[in-house]
Amino acid sequence: MRRMVMRRHLLVNLPLSVQLVSSATAIVPVRSLMTSSAMMSQKMETPPVAKKVEHKMELFGDVRVDNYYWLRDDSRSDPDVLSYLQQENDYANFHMSGTKKFEQELYSEIRGRIQEDDISAPERKGHYYYYTRTLKGQEYVQHCRRLVPNTEAPHSVYDTMPMGPDAPPEHVILDENIKAQTHAYYSIAAFKVSPNNKLVAYAEDTKGNEIYTVYVIDADTGAPVGQPLVNVTNYLEWAGDQALAYVTMDATLRPDKAWLHKLGTEQSTDSCLYHEKDDMFSIELQASESKRFLFVASESKTTRFNFYLDALRPEGGLVVLTPRQDGIDTSVSHRGNHFFIKRRSDQFFNSEVIACPVENTSETTVLIPHRESVKIQDLCLFNDHLVIYEREDGLPKITIYNLPDVGQPLKRLQGGQAVNFSDPTYSVEPSESEYSSSILRYSYSSMKTPPSEYDYDMKTGISVLKKIETVLGGFEESKYVTERKWATATDGTQIPISIVYRKDIIKLDGSDPLLLYGYGSYEICVDACFKASRMSLLDRGFIFAIAHIRGGGEMGRKWYENGKLLKKKNTFTDFIACAEYLIEKKYGSKEKLSIHGRSAGGLLIGAVLNMRPDLFKAAVAGVPFVDVLTTMLDPTIPLTTSEWEEWGDPRREEFYYYMKSYSPVDNVKAQNYPNILVTAGLNDPRVMYSEPAKFVAKLRDLKTDKNILLFKCELGAGHFSKSGRFEKLEEDAFTYSFIMKALDMIPDHEK
Repeated sequence: MRRMVMRRHLLVNLPLSVQLVSSATAIVPVRSLMTSSAMMSQKMETPPVAKKVEHKMELFGDVRVDNYYWLRDDSRSDPDVLSYLQQENDYANFHMSGTKKFEQELYSEIRGRIQEDDISAPERKGHYYYYTRTLKGQEYVQHCRRLVPNTEAPHSVYDTMPMGPDAPPEHVILDENIKAQTHAYYSIAAFKVSPNNKLVAYAEDTKGNEIYTVYVIDADTGAPVGQPLVNVTNYLEWAGDQALAYVTMDATLRPDKAWLHKLGTEQSTDSCLYHEKDDMFSIELQASESKRFLFVASESKTTRFNFYLDALRPEGGLVVLTPRQDGIDTSVSHRGNHFFIKRRSDQFFNSEVIACPVENTSETTVLIPHRESVKIQDLCLFNDHLVIYEREDGLPKITIYNLPDVGQPLKRLQGGQAVNFSDPTYSVEPSESEYSSSILRYSYSSMKTPPSEYDYDMKTGISVLKKIETVLGGFEESKYVTERKWATATDGTQIPISIVYRKDIIKLDGSDPLLLYGYGSYEICVDACFKASRMSLLDRGFIFAIAHIRGGGEMGRKWYENGKLLKKKNTFTDFIACAEYLIEKKYGSKEKLSIHGRSAGGLLIGAVLNMRPDLFKAAVAGVPFVDVLTTMLDPTIPLTTSEWEEWGDPRREEFYYYMKSYSPVDNVKAQNYPNILVTAGLNDPRVMYSEPAKFVAKLRDLKTDKNILLFKCELGAGHFSKSGRFEKLEEDAFTYSFIMKALDMIPDHEK
């Protein structure tokens, strides 16, 4: 069962555990904030300089001074703050105006690779095929369905949705383009069809702050059903055909309550299924593949426990499935008369799979034991099969097990059937599959293979490609090469690197431009997947690489644990080791090396820029979590308390000084830095815009070089930037233009 957790960050109030020594009057330098449009125009050629307002913080006898603390405005309405952000945007646009022609051509090239009018691979559910459609020139998708002509026909890998003149007509359930017309930002994060296929519930965000409104509509007519549910998360599931389960957040945006809503009633009368009062824990909600049960989970970074709700009798309330035990992490699902449980502990750190009868959850049987070299990442249940998504040697795998008939005893599973993949490095993700069938659908891609949806017959082993993303513009997969290499970290650990380049133009003599990407936090696996816009770099001679550094989950649970808390610096030194390896092996040079990371990956970029600014020519830090110490000292900030198990609690002296030693804002100093682009979203609930704003302001004040430093803040978006599919390509074009400008790769005639 897939788990989705919000990561990083929002700032709310002053740190409670940090003693405020003084807030002195503003120290306004000669080139301070400009107040008139005339002055802004006049000074656009020079970077904005934020005023300094001394803000002292003391803990453990250590005094830190943050001159840019004033940039944090939780209301996002302070005129001085908004003026400064606009000036930074104006300066970034002015500085890039000389390459605007190239950027526009690059955008047209990137957009030209997209098949603008297209449909997704249809999913057969009951009497319908469900799919999304994109239209030429339109930013958003249509949610559509068609009747299955012969519902008696069994599911097959060869099943194809008819689309000819004699086929059942297409019905558009919801057109996001129409809904988005009155909004600068628009995103639907949950789209759930009722079990009887008559209703649809969807979660809508119109600000980018990830606070949703849920609407229920008639699937045939689009007519609203009842009143919307407001201020909720995107955790949303049907409990039968006349009720919805959903999750809300507390004042710090921590998902803390699960609710049951009966259609036709007021939200104020909804029954609270569970309230998690421990601020180290957050609530999740998901449905079993069988749709018989809903599961409410409460989790911290080390512990997870579960309740179940009978979807046929939701009025019965929640029942404990796996109890709360410190250090035990369980994820659950259901099939027949058994619950299936993925269980991780300190002893079984890569997880095991167990089962228990629905009527006796304390009676467990080990189905797949723990293995030190194989991490069980996810499981997917079917009526006759269990599918395990695993990781071995850093690569994803799919292993399929036959299950005995429902009602028969379960015992340890043997002889799993593996799905084979050919690329040396790749990405595999589960897709929606029909529980009652023997057809597994999964998505596969590599850095040279576009996203491909496959249907795999678990009885015969036959695999059929159902959909591959069309890439226009003369793309030929055979022109590109993917490789997997290993760098040696400072402690001798081998760090995997995924690499792609175009084989007919790369010289591999150190003169090729190189872009290195990294993340390395939250046990997240950054696998080698395809991105069509990246072809614009590869076709211009770039080598692209991903450093699979510690703190991520690529090599198993221990890989993550060795890159968190008091071992967090391994993440940064691993990345540096990968950069040095690629330079040593002639994939690039210091003069041609650019680096990129987002969110917690932006922390990575900020940290290595302070540690080894000489190693890189250009850096892009997207929505970066860079004010680590100040943020983690404030338990009123969203996600802070739950992430003390990720970064540490700096109210303890050991963690305070360790965090201070790498927190990017606290370690900016008077030295030369490479060319840097930093981005933010004003409505970002994970990393507040003020973190990157402060980082940039401090860099401008202290850095001793004359390299480019740009800060671009989207004033109408959140953590994931703009919402439209073409708008996102504009961001790619801007970022790539910045990198190529920094590397002096833009021809004069294209400027």
